[in-house]
Amino acid sequence: MNTNSTKPAALWLVLFSRTLLFAAFQILIAATLSFTDSTAPWNDSAGWWTFSALFTNLVSIILLAWLFQRENKRYFDFLSFSPQTAWKDVGNTLLTMIVLLPLSVLPNQWLATWLFGSDEIAFSLFFRPLPLWAGLVSILYPITIAFAELPTYFGYAMPRLAKQLGNDWLAWAIVSFFLAFQHITLPLILDWRFMLWRFGMFLPLALLLGLCLKVRPQLFPYFMIVHALLDMTTVVILLTL
Repeated sequence: MNTNSTKPAALWLVLFSRTLLFAAFQILIAATLSFTDSTAPWNDSAGWWTFSALFTNLVSIILLAWLFQRENKRYFDFLSFSPQTAWKDVGNTLLTMIVLLPLSVLPNQWLATWLFGSDEIAFSLFFRPLPLWAGLVSILYPITIAFAELPTYFGYAMPRLAKQLGNDWLAWAIVSFFLAFQHITLPLILDWRFMLWRFGMFLPLALLLGLCLKVRPQLFPYFMIVHALLDMTTVVILLTL
């Protein structure tokens, strides 16, 4: 079985999967909180988004392993690691990060200020205190996301969508869109400004990440490591609240 055998409906379901899973796990968390002393389970569930992400990552990894197995492939077969060019690839990754880091900060702050009048309002909706044990468990979220997010969109979906559409660039644009779009349900707060903020802050970053991995797929393992490290800073912020 090859990449051409993936049915269009199944491939689009993969693209939507993380968006739907984030929402589904938040609903389960809200249901669990309703049995505690929480007076607003749905509102409080938004603060537990690292757990929604962690559970989604685990499902995504299992799903990817199964999908690759159906093609008689192993999970890590999509990685293009070359020992001969390792140092060059590390250098290219570091140079790319110089561009990516501003893209992960500036749209975030600009959009938050434009939509809410202050970036502090948006950040207060996103960053909420958790019990210490929950913050420590949240460390698993950036570790698992390295094996779930970029592999889902750019390791699995992008090459298969490119073959189905017969257009590499259209596939890159669509998959990058869905990578950014998934964040509207992480966490799911039913406020159009918050959803637009979450989507818009990631769209430039998603497009550039996809472009880099399209042009230089050998950077994939390095981007996975950097992705985990960047998301680890989010957990560090949570632990300081």
